[in-house]
Amino acid sequence: MKMTPEDQDRIAKAVARAESTTAGEIYCVLAPQASDYRETPLAWAAGAALLLPAGALLAGLQPSLLSQLFGGWTVGHPAAADQTILSALTLYVILQIAVFVLTVLVTGIGPIRRWLTPSGLRAARVRRAALDQFLSHGLHLTQDRTGVMIFASLAERRAEIIADEGIYRAAPKAVWDEVSALLVAGLENDAVADGFVAAVTRSGEILAQYVPPRSDNPNELSDRLVMLGGEG
Repeated sequence: MKMTPEDQDRIAKAVARAESTTAGEIYCVLAPQASDYRETPLAWAAGAALLLPAGALLAGLQPSLLSQLFGGWTVGHPAAADQTILSALTLYVILQIAVFVLTVLVTGIGPIRRWLTPSGLRAARVRRAALDQFLSHGLHLTQDRTGVMIFASLAERRAEIIADEGIYRAAPKAVWDEVSALLVAGLENDAVADGFVAAVTRSGEILAQYVPPRSDNPNELSDRLVMLGGEG
């Protein structure tokens, strides 16, 4: 999803308005995705390769049919039985490899890969990505530890609100759930800029209540939306 210059300007103005009423600092980040979840296709492929061929045998597939299916090998003499068993086992392994490769290819498709990734893992990856951005952009270094990061990941359609110590002690956690819900609503309705503006506006209201402005109230962080991975 593209963010137009007008969208970015709307968000920056919303941040400036919100910060004019508080000593807190609001920082917005948009990521295309929080993780590539490369372990997901491997996990599903390993499970499929182990379970599907075995399940086929339990369902009635005869090992001898593998030879007929893949190579047309037959037993010409009782002494050839061992060779037939070896051939069937070899073809069973080949079938497992084929299932593994096919499953990796199918589950490696982006939307499918994310859909098959457990929601708990997706939530953890978004949280970790947000924390990484919080630290890398120095939100923990603001004067009174009053930085707030509003982080959204497009692919997962998830949001994380991270408040630094000064705000975490002052404002209850529940109020930040409201901010997150506003941003997620924007993501789900393909109105990302609207979601950010709503989240920023609500954050400003919260910060004005719990962290009022000081006489010396410098703007320590950029008001512009940071877009990772070439978004925009």
